[in-house]
Amino acid sequence: MSAGSHPYTVVVGVSTTSRSPAALRWAAAQVALNQGRLVAVRAWKMPASAGSTSGVIAATPPRESDVVTSLERSLAADVAEILGPDHGAELRLVRGGHRKVLLDAAQDADLLVIDTPRRLTGEPLFAQRLLEGATCPVVAMPPSLSEQPPGTVERVGRAIGRAAVRSAGTAGRPGYRPPMASPTDGAR
Repeated sequence: MSAGSHPYTVVVGVSTTSRSPAALRWAAAQVALNQGRLVAVRAWKMPASAGSTSGVIAATPPRESDVVTSLERSLAADVAEILGPDHGAELRLVRGGHRKVLLDAAQDADLLVIDTPRRLTGEPLFAQRLLEGATCPVVAMPPSLSEQPPGTVERVGRAIGRAAVRSAGTAGRPGYRPPMASPTDGAR
């Protein structure tokens, strides 16, 4: 990008689930350092209508204008809560898939910033797929910095692991109960 063609532009993807606090704060700091502009983008799709077992739509589908209005308010509230009410970010709600929406929004940007979601599946990582299609540098906040709570799979895996350790510790000892942790044990 040539410096005179447009202001330094940072596009940040704002997730509906995590609200992308680390990405928003980092992108806003980059914009402040470079006297640029911040574009907060959220992708959306029309929710599917609920069906019934007879194949008849169970409820009246929401009107698109109502969905858009609700999502615009949600995006504005999320960005204001993280960056403050005078954030100065341009807010864009764009219909489509996350990857395509972000790549299109960052087409003429100087930087694209995202929070990487927690994933434990074998599918290609979202950030990797963005890197492959991006026309500008991409900054991906890792889950450890992005303030995202552990996902369901991770929470269940940890619970199963704790149960397995407890079970292994008491195996072969009928009636044995491990000592309860005292409140001071964690302070050591």
